[in-house]
Amino acid sequence: MIYFIQGKRALEEEIKAIQSLGDSLRKELETVQIEAYQLEENHKEKEELCRKLQFQCDESERDSARQIEQNKKRDELLEQYRCEIQEIELKQRKQRMKFENQLLQLIEQHKNLFSVFGPQRLPDEIRSAENTKLQLLGTVQAKLAQLHILDEKLEEVKKQTQQATTPAET
Repeated sequence: MIYFIQGKRALEEEIKAIQSLGDSLRKELETVQIEAYQLEENHKEKEELCRKLQFQCDESERDSARQIEQNKKRDELLEQYRCEIQEIELKQRKQRMKFENQLLQLIEQHKNLFSVFGPQRLPDEIRSAENTKLQLLGTVQAKLAQLHILDEKLEEVKKQTQQATTPAET
């Protein structure tokens, strides 16, 4: 019986130890389950965060591609505007050169006209014009005198022809 009591006590102690072990294992299981639940929640949050970040990344890539395309179009427009500006500048340069050439021609014409009709030459030109006028007057007077002489000779010839025809009739 002693063995029986001792066996019973040993079994009761073993049962208490097993129960104590079971309680501690239950507590540990609960702790592990809580931890697993927290880890699952944490995992879900991180997956959601990852999806959000992936979406933001995709959106950023689309924005970046859009901006690159816009920059490319702007660069093309900028190059087109540069070409147009260069064309306009070239046209203006040509117009300026044409204007400068015309201006130089006008200056040269002005110099020539000034040398011909300048105030210094005016007295010489007036004298030259007066001399030409006097020469022309002299020439006109000489021609008038020659005409007068020819007219007188013509009258004389008419008279002679009339006199020659009148005695023959008589």
